[in-house]
Amino acid sequence: MITNTKVELSPNALKVLEKRYLKKDENGRPIETPDELFKRVAHNVASADLLYDKTCEIKRTEDEFYEMMVNLEFLPNSPTLMNAGKELQQLSACFVLPIEDSMESIFQTLKDTAMIHKSGGGTGFSFSRLRPKNDMVQSTRGISSGPISFMTVFDGATEAIKQGGTRRGANMGILRVDHPDIMDFIVAKENNNKLNNFNISVALTKEFMDALEKDEEYDLVNPHTQRKAERLKARKVMDKIIEQAWKNGEPGIVFMDRLNKDNPTPNLGEIESTNPCGEQPLLPYESCNLGSINLSKMVVKTGTPEMDYDKLARVVEKAIHFLDNVIDMNKYPLQKIEEMTKGNRKVGLGVMGFADMLLRLSIPYDSEEATALGGKIMKFISHHAKRSSCSLAEKRGVFPNFKGSIYDTPGGSRLRNATVTTIAPTGTLSIIANCSSGIEPVFGIVYVRNVMDKDELLEINPVFKKVAEEAGFHSDGLMRKIAKEGTIHRISEIPENTRRVFVTAHDIAPEWHIRMQAEFQKFTDNAVSKTVNFPHDAKVEDIGKVYMMAYKSGCKGVTVYRDMSREDQVLNIEKVKKVSGPYKISPRPRPNVTAGTTSKIATGCGNLYVTINEDDKGLPFEVFTQMGKAGGCAASQLEALGRLVSLALRSGIEVKSIVDQLRGIRCPSPSWEKGGMIFSCSDAIAKVVEKRLGHSVRLISQVTDSRQVQETGAKTGNVVGVCPDCGNALIHESGCMVCKLCGFSKCN
Repeated sequence: MITNTKVELSPNALKVLEKRYLKKDENGRPIETPDELFKRVAHNVASADLLYDKTCEIKRTEDEFYEMMVNLEFLPNSPTLMNAGKELQQLSACFVLPIEDSMESIFQTLKDTAMIHKSGGGTGFSFSRLRPKNDMVQSTRGISSGPISFMTVFDGATEAIKQGGTRRGANMGILRVDHPDIMDFIVAKENNNKLNNFNISVALTKEFMDALEKDEEYDLVNPHTQRKAERLKARKVMDKIIEQAWKNGEPGIVFMDRLNKDNPTPNLGEIESTNPCGEQPLLPYESCNLGSINLSKMVVKTGTPEMDYDKLARVVEKAIHFLDNVIDMNKYPLQKIEEMTKGNRKVGLGVMGFADMLLRLSIPYDSEEATALGGKIMKFISHHAKRSSCSLAEKRGVFPNFKGSIYDTPGGSRLRNATVTTIAPTGTLSIIANCSSGIEPVFGIVYVRNVMDKDELLEINPVFKKVAEEAGFHSDGLMRKIAKEGTIHRISEIPENTRRVFVTAHDIAPEWHIRMQAEFQKFTDNAVSKTVNFPHDAKVEDIGKVYMMAYKSGCKGVTVYRDMSREDQVLNIEKVKKVSGPYKISPRPRPNVTAGTTSKIATGCGNLYVTINEDDKGLPFEVFTQMGKAGGCAASQLEALGRLVSLALRSGIEVKSIVDQLRGIRCPSPSWEKGGMIFSCSDAIAKVVEKRLGHSVRLISQVTDSRQVQETGAKTGNVVGVCPDCGNALIHESGCMVCKLCGFSKCN
């Protein structure tokens, strides 16, 4: 295990750096310290200065870059930390690629996507130019399979490529609301096992929003022929979007005309898509080069804590210099990307640690004071970022595509960068910096963390711990009670003013999430990544109200998440206890008598007999399997599989989820059974269970104590699954799934 050097890092940050960022030898062992990582990145990025002045002394710049990273005041996006100064040298987080309506374009883009994912980047696409399904293809006299079928192809390719040895690729798929296949697109992720490497968003147009407000119909247009295909009631379409978002958080929505209103280079084309989390609208072949300032480090205590705006201005200036240098030092995966990125030189400086900053200032997140301060800070950052970009332009020139841009006017700003600000999700970066993510509220005040499945350690928000100790109410018992409750709002031992300040994501009404997002959006060139959290019992119409509020308040898009709305979250409550409390599911005890039936199904390994028994309440309870052959590994594996399926049934897991996990698993010896192909014994069991039990929706709450589940849900917050690396909870945050313990992230 690595040890701290000059960097003051938390144990989690050390673990994340060791696993994902530090240089390693051929055996996977780290061969650099965090201190050396920051020196590597600072030296590499600072060396871009030599491109503009070969006689310059870059040591001062290198030291400035190093100091703001090692002090955790600013961090660039993950690819820069991982790759700067290494052979790969791919420093951009995300890209947008075009997809035209031809096989040549589709599969050229698929190839380009593979190269980007291999280098560690994410990709965004608009599928809006593809002709709808069943449309005539003149060249072959065939019919089109439509954009959703091609999204499935991209999804499969992404699954096959491991990004830079660290994570799988992430995609954004966008379809215009006036595309004829829009209703199919809206429900494309209704099954949580489809398009798992995609976030999807509907591009809403001004025409659609006008029709919605007037309760009228609007036109669907075939992008191939540009002819009207049909008319739909805008309210019907929006209701379906809202319903699906209520079910599992997707699709999101983006206001496409609003994105293009702020397009700095409209002469180069329209913006049609964003990066995977939606905060970076980009033209085809552009990349995003992002970094975030840790606002919790911008608070100074000279009596009463207050913002240090002088320090913030200095960090903004250095950060813009850093990000502009990244563009020059980047090794781009495609020549076209290099040309577009260097032509517009877009950067996106954002923030993290905003919620921690509010806590240090004793300001509740859901307050007028907090939203006003958020706007004030972002306005300040935007002003100094543009001033720094203008200063760079004086030395290095404006961005090459400046002519014809929105700045190319008499008296207009002569900027080095076409955009300078973006509020991105900072899941892994905020773990390294030990601060809250982006502009999100804090997720929890106290966590229980399991170590080697034996010891339990309390992880306490450092600001809260200091307040508790100074006020005299800190104790191990109280901290464990907070971890169990998931909130301090109902704990009378804590002073009321402290309870008011230390609010968590699920203490905050959805409207305050939108108000905060809108306030930051006013002073952000690109867009704002932000999740609007809803409790599990939120109604469908609650989502609709937030969507309209976002539109009217100037947001560029919306991502919502209703707690426990994804079946993975229900499946993994046992894992949730590692970070949220002692709750767990206990399987029902076996009654003395069970009754059931046995089905025979042919597999490539022989006839398989599957027995499904029900308990005394008529609920599916257990599965036994027997192969025509006896003994050997196959028999033991079938027995193990039967036991695990039985455990899931006894624990109340819905049948559909069990079937989805087993169905489609392949072995080398598939067989044909009446009704279709049997890919494996697992697939055979899935087919029998599905046929016998159907898509049962009996959930945990029907077979265990409902109060326990409701309480567990209250504790779990935004949990959406289990981390594949460490087994702890995955949190839904700003469009990403993030493990707060090991740093695993997947932005879809």
